[in-house]
Amino acid sequence: MNPTLRIRKLDPRAILPQYQSELAAGLDLTALLPEGTEAVTIEPGRIYLAKTGLAVAIPPGYEAQVRPRSGLASKSAITLPNAPGTIDADYRGEVMVPLINLGREPYRLVHGTRIAQMVIAPVARAAIEEVQSLDDTARGAGGFGSTGGH
Repeated sequence: MNPTLRIRKLDPRAILPQYQSELAAGLDLTALLPEGTEAVTIEPGRIYLAKTGLAVAIPPGYEAQVRPRSGLASKSAITLPNAPGTIDADYRGEVMVPLINLGREPYRLVHGTRIAQMVIAPVARAAIEEVQSLDDTARGAGGFGSTGGH
C-alpha cells in the first residue's frame, strides 16, 4: 500500500508537487518567488533558498528525500548543496530547497520553475547498542578510496 502525503498550500500561488510520468519516483517541487518578483538571479557559486509555499505531513515511518533535477543540473549547473536533503515525518514548516549555481553564468530563476524532486521513502530506525568491539571484515577500517577504482 502506498503512503498518503498530505500537503497544505501556505500561499495560493504555490503549485502542488506532481509526478511527471506514470513510473516517476519523484514528485517535482516548484519555486515560489515573492509576490511581485519576476525573477531571482542566482550568481555563480551562490546559494539561494527557494520557497515552495507548501507544508507537508509525511506519514510515520517515511521521509521525503529532496534531490536535484537532472535536467536543471546538466543544462544550467543548478543543483542542491545538501543532496539529498531529508524532510522528517514530524516537520510541519515550509518546504524550502537550497539551490546552488555551480556554473559560470548567472541563472535566472522564475516562479513555477521545477527545482527539485521529492521522493517519499521508508525509514528504518536502528536500535543502538554500545559494544566493546566490532566483528572483523575483509575491508576493515579502509576508508575513502580503499576499495580501488576511481
